[in-house]
Amino acid sequence: MEGVLKRSFFSRIMGMADRGSVVKNLSQGKINRNYRIEAIKSSDEELTNFLFSLGCYEGEVITLISVICDNYVINIKDARYSIDKELASAVMVEEI
Repeated sequence: MEGVLKRSFFSRIMGMADRGSVVKNLSQGKINRNYRIEAIKSSDEELTNFLFSLGCYEGEVITLISVICDNYVINIKDARYSIDKELASAVMVEEI
């Protein structure tokens, strides 16, 4: 039991969630969950700039509201946007 507590405490200090946080893209996310943006992975600079204009940048909190026919409704900074699967796949997130 003591070893589990030490690992849990160490994980928190290192900034990792207790549930085994994994960085994944937003298209793999679950509805009504909050995520922290870790990076934007795209070779298309225009796509990256568009996401940045929405407020998608490292460290920002993003919530996946719904997914309907490859359209992802997200919430960033009290604003809702609809993005396609290509954009959602470029946003690397970690569940918080």
